[in-house]
Amino acid sequence: MVKSVLVIIGASSRRAAKYCALACLCLLTACQRTPAPAVTDPAAAPVAGQAVTITALIWAPDWPAQMRQIAAEFTRLNPDVKVDLQFMSGNSVEENLRPRVAAHTLPDLVSVNPNPYAAELADQGLLADVGASTAWQRLRPSLKADWMSPNGKRFGIAGGVAAPLIYYNKSMFRAAGIAHPPTDFSAFLDTCEQLKRAGFTPIHWSGGFPNLIGNGAFSVGFANNIVPRTPDWKARIADGTLALDNAAGADIFAKIRTVARRGYTQPDLMQPRRDQGIDDFVHGRTAMAFDGTWAAGGLLHPAGFEVGVFMPPWNARGAASVPVIGSETGFAVGASAHQAQAMRLLDYLTGAGFAIEQKKRQNIAPFAPGSGEQEGDPQILAYLAQAERSALTGSPYYSMLPAASIDLLHLLIQDVLTDRLTPRQAARKLEASIRDEARSHNK
Repeated sequence: MVKSVLVIIGASSRRAAKYCALACLCLLTACQRTPAPAVTDPAAAPVAGQAVTITALIWAPDWPAQMRQIAAEFTRLNPDVKVDLQFMSGNSVEENLRPRVAAHTLPDLVSVNPNPYAAELADQGLLADVGASTAWQRLRPSLKADWMSPNGKRFGIAGGVAAPLIYYNKSMFRAAGIAHPPTDFSAFLDTCEQLKRAGFTPIHWSGGFPNLIGNGAFSVGFANNIVPRTPDWKARIADGTLALDNAAGADIFAKIRTVARRGYTQPDLMQPRRDQGIDDFVHGRTAMAFDGTWAAGGLLHPAGFEVGVFMPPWNARGAASVPVIGSETGFAVGASAHQAQAMRLLDYLTGAGFAIEQKKRQNIAPFAPGSGEQEGDPQILAYLAQAERSALTGSPYYSMLPAASIDLLHLLIQDVLTDRLTPRQAARKLEASIRDEARSHNK
């Protein structure tokens, strides 16, 4: 109970005293009145037995139907959890995440890359530790380091083993008189020239969806030009001292431009469709597709011709080719009120649900060998074994560059392909971005 005292100074008349007593009574009554209950939204109140709805924001540019099926099957088996499934768009996972993080609307389950940006989200408390999940226990030991934050938080699960490679049409190679795939970049250009003279379009270049060129030509260009010369390249990216404004850095972009300038790509190389490269290859419109293990299901078994694969020969003649191996874009759980339900979806997605995805993708499973799951196409597994025997390996660009530099790289690739920038200018801008991101992070 709240007591109120009204003190009147200088009230000499009886009428004033009467009004003051009345005011005091009203004030006391108002202070003692029970407050009205707060108005709440009935829809927001939890109801016993009601299903919980969790949000899932997924990067699945080539398997959305399979992800919808996984979500539906999970809900069928878990009727207490519904999945509000949304798909990322654009050129990168990070450009989808940043506005959600800024608006404090990070989904319960979300696609992430194994890079410093996601690790920082984990250390800021925005992503949950998935170390107690079944998914983490089954993850390949060789991939676990990719998903550990500086503070030791296990922030995600790989969607597969990622390795960019070149798929090729064996019939076209034979028709052009090419006995075997090229083993260095000079030989690769000769192969493209032979295919062009034979009337074939050598390769698909996805200028409108530069994520693919980043995964492919940029990642292997970096692996062959920078990794052998700079053993501490990861530390130099972290502290902003990596040198790219030089001949080796410029050559990464120059190779991308050379393939286009010599007319070895499809005419509409700046068109934006992600699946156009797969479609062109499987329908015999291009002789090669520079893609990754993640696209094996769509590229390996077209009707009408046999497909082979080979290591991208972005090395100089006489030098060993440096392959790229890492984790595919994976999945993390947001530190939300529905964390437990999202963790169940994560375990299903990387467990029983993986078989649904694998029917389409045929990628390299992220699980420890011998787990009993479909591990991938034999030809792709043989390629991985070959790559793992290499003395040096590089990493996918999305797992090594800062988030802002990833987005910038896509624009730089397009600017080089359209002659708005020279390769050296692009390399200089990328070096500056990496330096600026390191300074900003280390303030």
